[in-house]
Parts: sequence; C-alpha cells; structure tokens
Amino acid sequence: MRADQILHPTDAGLYCPPGDFFIDPVRPVERALITHAHGDHARSGHGSVMATRETLEIMAIRYGEDFTATRQVADGEITVGDTRVSFHPAGHILGSAQIAITPTAGPKIVVSGDYCRRANPVCAPYEPVPCDIFVTEATFGLPVFKHPDPASEMARLLKSMAEFPDRHHLIGAYALGKAQRLIMLAREAGIEGPIAIHGALQRLCDYHIEQGIDLGELIPATAKDVPAQLVIAPPSAFASAWVQRFRDPVIGFASGWMQVRARARQRGVELPLVVSDHVDWPQVTQTIRELAPSEVWITHGTEDGLMRWCELHQIPARPLRLVGYEDEPE
Repeated sequence: MRADQILHPTDAGLYCPPGDFFIDPVRPVERALITHAHGDHARSGHGSVMATRETLEIMAIRYGEDFTATRQVADGEITVGDTRVSFHPAGHILGSAQIAITPTAGPKIVVSGDYCRRANPVCAPYEPVPCDIFVTEATFGLPVFKHPDPASEMARLLKSMAEFPDRHHLIGAYALGKAQRLIMLAREAGIEGPIAIHGALQRLCDYHIEQGIDLGELIPATAKDVPAQLVIAPPSAFASAWVQRFRDPVIGFASGWMQVRARARQRGVELPLVVSDHVDWPQVTQTIRELAPSEVWITHGTEDGLMRWCELHQIPARPLRLVGYEDEPE
C-alpha cells in the first residue's frame, strides 16, 4: 500500500482510508484522532474522538455540553480498521501526543502534531518514534528561529521585576499550556510568592493542579490593587477594559514570535519573552536527522524553508498545504 493510500490531506484534514479516521480535523467528522487540546486541533462536533486521557478531559472542560462525542482513551496500540495506532508524548502541552499509524501493509507514518524538544515542566517530554514517514509542523521553519533557553528569558523577567518593583508585570500567555508553563518556569527561577492570574486561566490552571502539577500560590487578578507583581493573562485581555485596573504596568508577552522584534513593537510589548512550545529550526532539523525517515511531510508553518533544507540533504519531502491551523496562538 502506498503512503498516500494510508494518509492524505483533504478539506477536513488528514484522512486515513484504511482506518477510516481523520487526524485533527478542522470540521466535524465521524471519527477523529486528536493530537492535543488546542482549539485549532481539537474541535467539537465529531461523532467519536480518540485521544489521551488529558486531552479528552481538557476538551470536556473547554467545550462543556458541546463535547458530545463518544470518547476513547488512547492507551497502548489500538486496532482501528486495517491499521494499528499508538499515541506518544509530543512535549507540547499537557496530554499532547504524536500519532503513529502502522497499516497491515505499507510504510509506518508518525503524525507529530505540534511538538517541542525542550524540557517542559507541565507535560511529558517528546519521545522520538522511528518511522518511514514523518509528518512535521514547520511553525518556526526558518534558520533565523533559534529560541533561547527559557531560563534566560525568566532571568530577564526577574531582572525587570527587580528594576521596577512598583510596577505590575502583565505577561500575555496562551490559556492552555503556555500560561501553566510560564508559571512553572517562574517558580523554577525563584518566584515563591503569589502569582496573579486572569479569570480565563483559572479552570485550566486548576486542572493542571489536579494532575499533580504544583503551580504554587495563585490568586485572582480581580482586586483593584492586585497583591502580586507578576500577573499572567490571555492575550485577548490586553485589548479589554481589564488591563486598565493596572497603573503603568510593564507589558510582556511569552511566545516564540517575540524573537521577531517588529511583532513585539506592533503589539506594544515592553518585555518580549521568547518562550515557545514548538520546535525551532535547530530542533526540527535535528529531529529529522535523528529519525532518518525515508520521507518528510510538512503540515503547516514555513513549509518552503524546510522543503529546501530537505532537498539540500537529499531527503524526499512534500508540503501538505493544510489550512485551519495557527502557527502559534497569540
């Protein structure tokens, strides 16, 4: 069986005919396998959903009564139609997974979803999975993207907090994954007191705590004079009246895109923190070298840059031109 008979792109997302399922479909389908719970990969409306336990539970939190799908926890190797599938840690957010597809005949395909090679204190580390075809993102798929050690970015945050002790530091971070990781990085950097969080982060932070991830003392960022210097909020909060309760705050943002200073200036970010939950250029190319697949498929991001790198290294590659996925939520 040819690779494109096992998995190919459609308007709804990646489809596996021998298993009759879609991976991270962008519209409702009968059977969906989900890599992780970010909204651009995990949508509601499917007939049935297979994912890790954490991903299913986070989807239930986020979608509530709209999450009516039949749910199956991915545990071990599972037979789906004429394929066997297994889920492996992706290192992206809590519950994130790569999906390995092994057909009865034909090449083994690993769909990595979004993945990260740096240590992440809120989720299991990325696990290399040998395969014939590796399906990778290319969010930061250009040589310019070489993300610094997150510890050095936390040192910059602490330096700013020490330099401006009377100013709240408002840091924008995506509600699922990035916010909790930022809290843990701040704890590892030595911040022991309370950290204030926007109400939109509360339930997801509570869930991480329920899973044994110690985020330390968190307080709501609702009081007129919030008694915590560090405040974390989703990016949308910075365009609302909520931000006006803080007098002369230091505005920060945590994202891999903060390496692009023009983006930071455009958003009025005084303290850009380059903290990403995706592979950067050295990590994505390292991963391809390490796995040594016979072919690389690229799902989204800067496809042309990675295509050219594969060509120069004589690795067959193809862009899948999938739409509906954000490069990195801001």
